[in-house]
Amino acid sequence: MFSNGPEYEARLRKPFTPPRISLKQLHDAVPKHLMQKDTLRSAGFVVRDLVFCAALFACAFYIGPAARTGFGGLVPVTAAWQVQLIQGFLWLSYWWWQGLVFTSFFCIAHELGHGTLFDSWYANNILGFLIHSFILVPFFAWKASHNAHHKAVGSIERDENYVPYERSDFKLPPEDRARRADYAEVFEETPIMTLGRLLIMQGFGWWLYMGFNMMGSKMYPEGTNLLSPYSPIFKKGQRLGIFISDVALVVMGTALVFFGFRYGWASLVAYYFIPYMYILPSSASVSGSDPTVFAVVMCTFLHHSDPTIPHYRKEEWTFLRGATATVDRPILGWIGRFFFHNVSHDHIAHHLFSHAPFYNQPQITEAIRSVLMENYNYDSTNSFYALYRSFTECCFIEDEGSIVFYKNAEGVAVREVSDDASSMPSATAVPPTLKSASSTNTGESTSAP
Repeated sequence: MFSNGPEYEARLRKPFTPPRISLKQLHDAVPKHLMQKDTLRSAGFVVRDLVFCAALFACAFYIGPAARTGFGGLVPVTAAWQVQLIQGFLWLSYWWWQGLVFTSFFCIAHELGHGTLFDSWYANNILGFLIHSFILVPFFAWKASHNAHHKAVGSIERDENYVPYERSDFKLPPEDRARRADYAEVFEETPIMTLGRLLIMQGFGWWLYMGFNMMGSKMYPEGTNLLSPYSPIFKKGQRLGIFISDVALVVMGTALVFFGFRYGWASLVAYYFIPYMYILPSSASVSGSDPTVFAVVMCTFLHHSDPTIPHYRKEEWTFLRGATATVDRPILGWIGRFFFHNVSHDHIAHHLFSHAPFYNQPQITEAIRSVLMENYNYDSTNSFYALYRSFTECCFIEDEGSIVFYKNAEGVAVREVSDDASSMPSATAVPPTLKSASSTNTGESTSAP
């Protein structure tokens, strides 16, 4: 449970060579019908998620009566502690499954933000906007930033998310003069402090990114956030969408406050906020399966922060290299596939073919693996352990170097670039399909937010 997966260990044993294939080879390997949207199937997934959420809310409403009556007499209840035990079990079950459903809301709206489910701009964006707003995500702000991330993933200078800290950010001495004590002064801490920082990232990392651009691009000035329509992250044509997203957050927040006044704050916490933030203290948590905010931050962090995965500076970055510098992880097995809509299982395919519907991504993954071969990154490491590993070992990168790997708290990288990894950029431009999707999906049109 707390050991590296065999795929991770295999990467450790082999120096890194950037992909030497072309985008054309990848596109030729994927059947064209996998790029097509199935309107009925797409609508079915949206309806499925909404029905699960409504059904779980309804079940939660009957938790008290079910516990007091022993499920209508099916279970003998003779003491108060038995009622409490049944209620506790039912609430834990509700929080767990509703947390997964809330995470599915984030993931399905993520797909709608890419415009992969419907041909209609309005269908994709109105549904995505409503679903994301329900879980307090500013849809148009997130979408603009996320699509920019897709166009520059893996680029140290231009990526939008999880951009590594550099040696100079910690004011460390140059590599040839740094001593063990220099690293210890910056990075050494007690296990309790490490756990505390990890929980802060997992519990509040989303809002730290949205409010302060934490771990975001260094292109923007200090204090940049994703909630202001005038943030430098956004283009002029995107400002209306950002404003509408902010209004939706206020409306949803007001609705939650009204619910709290009307039905009690304990009910608001139990029905909504625990599934929204819940970290399940059980063996499921050790599987790396914590839902909603925890799951979203965990998944996105692990996609792009791994000791064996490179980051590129502009002289070596290409779209293909950046898109393959991520990791597929089987978080939660079939449950992760079902509720997270393949976002972790097929993340590489998603970056290479972000215009393809998520329900076709497993087949796309199979098609591209035979082309990528050793450059296909998969990791079966227990996800909770992988989170701890990346959090403690992905400390910083060097200020110099065209292809760099994270270094740990002792200033050591676990992987190096092979001697024959010569500069060989294929096409540095973003593929036309991604360009067209991005211009449509990020709200650059002046006729719609």
